[in-house]
Amino acid sequence: MRSEKFPDVFTWIQNIPQITKWNTASLSFCICHSASDFPNSTLNLIAQRNPNPKIPTFSIIVQSNNHPPLYLWTSKKELNINPNSPNPFDEQTITSLLFSFVESILTYTSNSSNCSTIKVPKPDPSMINGLKDIFNVVILTLSFLVCVYEAPLYLRENCLNTLKNHLVTCHSRQATTSLMKLLGSNLEEQWMRSVNLAITNWIIERKDSRCNKATTTPLFSYAFSAYGLWKVQLYCPIEAMEVERSSNPTADSRLLFSLKFNQLEGVMQFYHKVVVRDKWIDVIVKIDNIRYDVIKLVNERLMSRKGVGEHEKHFPSRISLQITPTLQTDFISVSVSKSSNNPGREFEVERSIEGSFDPPNSLGLRVAGREASTMTMTPWKFEQSVLGYTANLNWILYDSSVGGREVFTSKPSRFSIMSPRSWFKDRYARAYRSFTRRGGVIFAGDEYGESVVWKIGKGALGRRMEWEVKGSIWLTYWPNKYKTFYHETRKVEFTQLLRLTID
Repeated sequence: MRSEKFPDVFTWIQNIPQITKWNTASLSFCICHSASDFPNSTLNLIAQRNPNPKIPTFSIIVQSNNHPPLYLWTSKKELNINPNSPNPFDEQTITSLLFSFVESILTYTSNSSNCSTIKVPKPDPSMINGLKDIFNVVILTLSFLVCVYEAPLYLRENCLNTLKNHLVTCHSRQATTSLMKLLGSNLEEQWMRSVNLAITNWIIERKDSRCNKATTTPLFSYAFSAYGLWKVQLYCPIEAMEVERSSNPTADSRLLFSLKFNQLEGVMQFYHKVVVRDKWIDVIVKIDNIRYDVIKLVNERLMSRKGVGEHEKHFPSRISLQITPTLQTDFISVSVSKSSNNPGREFEVERSIEGSFDPPNSLGLRVAGREASTMTMTPWKFEQSVLGYTANLNWILYDSSVGGREVFTSKPSRFSIMSPRSWFKDRYARAYRSFTRRGGVIFAGDEYGESVVWKIGKGALGRRMEWEVKGSIWLTYWPNKYKTFYHETRKVEFTQLLRLTID
């Protein structure tokens, strides 16, 4: 397959003249070509005249030499264009067009009730860094979503692969990160749910058609440092995560629907501080918030109609983070503040003697004694360790019903699956649950506020340094309310860089 040049839609739109100077009814830009089996078909963005003769309408279409154009999507919002300007698509107009495309993308989520009152921003173009790159990523993302749901089969797979390859480049990810900062956290979540719902549908379609082509894991993550805080944000559809272990036979189709149509959302926040001593420098990193949630991508009604409800889903079972300085010149040592956990064992002993006389013909004494012991342990265990100058942070969920096995490496016994009193049954509603009510986990600084300290020589003073944050997250499914013996564990990994000036 030929290599596709990155489509620069921004420059094409910027050069569109006033409609009165058009020689044709429409202008066309090729977003991607079809496969070699259909050489005459392309996915195009077109600008065309509409009933208002001075304002064009934009559409995404399939164009072919042998057939009339197939319209997949058409813009509905009118633009404010200066009819007297020789360049009608100035930065102000393009910015307005950009956020109308963003609004179209946000409509592709079926679970947007929480964001209904959040407004899409309309910033001044001068406030947007990298407007061209952001615009191109937005139109390619819209094209991807339209392709998933509307494109004909003969064009869909090739165009989706082409668009995906454009969107996963470092350049595109940086532009997407800039867009997320413009939108704000609530609209960012809605954007990612729209995109990951489309990705989930595409992955399921590929599996159903037994497509053997490899696809990049569509994990999206970004990181930034500001005001003494490091923050890493990530999103990944459950269906895109690697399956580490699962039971056999597989689950029924309704359970699989509930399990597939979710995404992992994660936030990791750390405080950082530089303390200059007389002879060395301390870089202190402290846990602020570690949050992971498994969020449904479709609404509750669809989840109940085609699945088995929203409460049958994966839960976090292990979180592993490694924080490493990338340039270790002048480093002296690294220290962690959490001791190895040595859980105490709590015994409860009961003794009783019961006496009774038998009928008059005989005399007897019955004695009964009972002793019971219990062990007190929390379901989550936090561990710190050091390897070289890497600090390892681990949160591991344990199965308290069988003596404390790690959940992500084990499977539930049939007895525990059938028992309504097992800890993982009704796990989002019980008072002593291991998760939040919506199925996530939060590790905050009040309980997990341990710190990591790197001791560095004074030669690093004034230097801007990088720390690499690598993470692995395991999600596990054990039955909640649904009657099944199916279970599985999935895993995803990410890497991000965070920067810090030593001063």
